[in-house]
Formats: sequence, structure tokens, C-alpha cells
Amino acid sequence: MSSSVTKAEAAETFYHLSGPNLPPVCQGIACFVARHLNPERFSQAETQSPRLYCLGRCFAAPACLTEHPQPHIEIRASRGVILDRIVRGETGPDYGALRRALDLTSEEVLREVERSELRGRGGAGFPTGRKWRAVAQQEAHEKFVVVNADEGDPGAYIDRVILERDPHLLLEGVRIAAYAVGARRGVIYLRKEYPEALPALQRAVQEAGRVWPGEFAVEIVVGQGSYVCGEETALLNSIEGKRPEVRTRPPYPTARGLYQRPTLINNVETLAAIPWIIQEGAAAYRNLGFSQSRGTKLLSLNSLFRKPGLYEVEFGITLREVVEGLGGGLCSGPLKGLIVGGPLAGVIPPELLDTRLGFEELREIGAGVGHGGVVAFDDRTSILELAHHVFSFGAYESCGKCTPCRLGSPRVEQVFALARQAETPSQGAYREFGAIVAALHQASLCGHGTGLAAFAMSAMRYYRKELEACLG
Repeated sequence: MSSSVTKAEAAETFYHLSGPNLPPVCQGIACFVARHLNPERFSQAETQSPRLYCLGRCFAAPACLTEHPQPHIEIRASRGVILDRIVRGETGPDYGALRRALDLTSEEVLREVERSELRGRGGAGFPTGRKWRAVAQQEAHEKFVVVNADEGDPGAYIDRVILERDPHLLLEGVRIAAYAVGARRGVIYLRKEYPEALPALQRAVQEAGRVWPGEFAVEIVVGQGSYVCGEETALLNSIEGKRPEVRTRPPYPTARGLYQRPTLINNVETLAAIPWIIQEGAAAYRNLGFSQSRGTKLLSLNSLFRKPGLYEVEFGITLREVVEGLGGGLCSGPLKGLIVGGPLAGVIPPELLDTRLGFEELREIGAGVGHGGVVAFDDRTSILELAHHVFSFGAYESCGKCTPCRLGSPRVEQVFALARQAETPSQGAYREFGAIVAALHQASLCGHGTGLAAFAMSAMRYYRKELEACLG
């Protein structure tokens, strides 16, 4: 057997969804906390193999692949940056912002993005202009723009709506980014769990090819089911056909990314903001939001809200306004907690709802903006059950490259499983849990392990008595 075949086989064994068909029922965190709305369906999700952790239908959880509900979509900002075209029903291939960008120099486009103070919407919140400039400064005959459309955070369906309803907005952002950094090739890495997005993207790419001036090619690569592929270096390995484990850094993708070429990687929402910035100007964008969090943010609310759906808001809105104003409160009981930005983020208790939506502000309370999914849960879900679910997800999706995540996450899952079965708390389980969490926080190779630690530390901080009563 040749080495190339061996590598291909090794890569294929990494994925959960490499078969031709997707499992029908979702068991992501939004579906888990809403399991009482359809117990029979969720019991099916828990027994199916392989597992399916998000269909991007969290507004109608527990979700099923054979159903096609549509979310409520609303702009609650003073100006709509991302959702304006969708709300107006004008999502065709206009590309006016691209024409405006091409009238500028690439340096002028870079400066406009830098002045906008746009930060990445994929989770880390890194300054977009700084990343673009790092790629632009590389001297190379070949550069890439890669779109991270592997929106894997259970609870988020932001990118899915853009991909399905306004793919030209994304493609325009991609083309402007390529012009600014000097790239001639683009790759969109699309998660397999969004089957309706693929034909929409394919049609848009064909239509865009008839509009774009100059030579620029876009390829669509469909993932095969791995949460870790949302991490940018694992995603690059996946595109290259390698086992998609996280790469050590440096070097960073901006210098040596896809096929060891300088590569700009942004997520869908980040690139979808670019056309508005070019058309309306950096100052107009910077006037939205507050503090170090400028512009607007899309938030996807789960099905336990009275008014679930996708909302565009300005940074600075309080979490209370999100829960009570946008979501209308919960439909199933009083709020017990809130998870913003995916399961690998901090749990926010009701007493902190006056915290403002911002990168630094949420970080101060042990949470994060993340991707923007907002999952509320009520007292039908205990913290022990929630933590067990999150660590079961974490263990299942771990790439296994670093020891704390490979061994620690399944051990915590086991500790919680035993605690749920036991009539009395197990002696020392809470201390063991704390020790493993510390190792995940300090020694994990990527955000998967550190994200699990962030979730656990916030649960220990805000729900300590409940956890100690269960774990001992």
C-alpha cells in the first residue's frame, strides 16, 4: 500500500460523517436543552450512530433533517450590515462594493478595513485588518483566501442563513479580500451538516464567475463531520486531504497556510461585513457598536425563547435585552443560564444579564462572544446534566493530538456519567474534575481543550454548590 493511500485512509477514519448519508436527528446543545419539547425525537438522537451535533436549526429544536423550518430574521440595529439584503429580499449578484473596491488600490482597501475596527466573528475576535495586512505583506507568487464555513458550534445558525439566502454577499467579501491581499484562488470549506447550502453556493459561484472582472477561482470543499475542523489549521489540513489535526504555531497561516502558501482565513460573517464597509465607509461602521467591539453582530436564539430567530444587533446591547427584548423571555420556565458563542464557552447565570455584549466585557465574566449562538436553558436541565452533555460532545469531537484533551475530556464525561447514576455523591469526584479542568486550561494544544475548560470553570464559579452536591 502506498504512503498516499495510507494517509488518505488515516484522514478518512478521523471523520464522523464520511458516509453518503447524514443521521436524521440532531443532539447538539440547543436540542439537548429543548429535549422535553419532543422527548421521542431526542431519544432517537441519543441512540443513533454516528452522532450529529448541529443542523443549524436550533430555532426549531430538537431538530430533524427531514424538516425544513425557516427562522425569524430581524434587524435590531440602527443599520443593517449583514441582514439588510435578506430582509429586503434583494440578494442577487450586484457586486457594487466590489466595483468600488477595484477603483481603489489594494492598500486603500486594506486601510479601510483596518479603520473599520472589524474583528473576526468566528470566535477569537482578532482584528480583521491586521490579519489581512499580514497576508498582503507576504511576497509569494500564490496566495489563498479560505472561508471557514464550518459553523460547528451547536446553537449557531448564522452562517447557514447567509450561505443559503445571500451567498453573493459572502462571495463579494471573498473577492474584495482577495484583491486586498493579492490572492487569486479562494476555497470555501462548507460543513456537510448544511446540505441546503451547497447548491445555493454552487449556483452563486457560477453566477459570480460571469460578473467578476479578472481571474479568480473559487472552490467549494465539503467537510465530512468534525468539530475540530472549525479550527483554522485543522481546516487547512482537511482541505489538503491530511488528517485534520491542529497544527503547532508558528508559523501562522498568514505566512504558511494552505499548501504552505500565505493564506487569509476568515469566517462567513466576517467576510459578509466587508461589502458594507467598502460601500458605506469605515467611519460609518465604526460608529456602530461600542468600546473595542465595533459594528454589528448576528445572534441566533434557540427554541426555548418565545421569539427564537436570527437578530442583527449592535455591540453594547445587554444580555438582558437579548433575553427579554429580542427573545421575549423563555417559553418553558424561568431562565437558569445562558450560553453565548457555543458550548465551549462560559455559562452565564441570570444575575449577570446586565453584562453588555462585547468581546472584553464577556471575557471578564468568563464567557465570550464566540460565534454568536445564544442558548438559554431552564431548570429542566441541571448543571450536572449540561456539563455531562458538553464533555460527552468534547470527548467525541477531540482530535486526540494532545494528552489533556484526549484523556481528560472522556474521563470527565465518565465522572459525570457515574455521578448521574449514583444515589450518593462520589468521594473526591469534584476535586478530580477540577484537576482535569486545570490541565485542559493550561496544556491543551487548541481551543477545543481550553474551551472545555472555560465552560467547566464558569460552571464551577457560578454553580459550584449544585456541582459539589452532585459530585461530592
